[in-house]
Amino acid sequence: MGGKISTDLIRGHTVTIILNILRHGDSYGYDIYKQIIALSDQQYELKEATLYTAFRRMEKEGYITSYWGDETQGGRRKYYRITDEGEELYQQNREDWGFAKEILEKLIKGGFGHDKA
Repeated sequence: MGGKISTDLIRGHTVTIILNILRHGDSYGYDIYKQIIALSDQQYELKEATLYTAFRRMEKEGYITSYWGDETQGGRRKYYRITDEGEELYQQNREDWGFAKEILEKLIKGGFGHDKA
């Protein structure tokens, strides 16, 4: 099928994508990076620099917290965990996305009354 998805289309959803992954359990940067590629069936890669910028901003805003893992995982990694505020933001963004998707569907695919097949 067609090429890679437009980065611009996804950029506004970076926070929601990260929150969705963290809803399923704490994780660290590189693992989140790999999960995004896997979830998109290799169609989308979020640059690691973009991810880490998002982590910092999300932590500052209280949507995630971080902690250091122990050495048993082969070196200390910084893990991220979703907060209650992050869970609320995820639900809100998910609703907003559903609404936006419906409107976009009409705007992009819809015709006017007399055009309908």
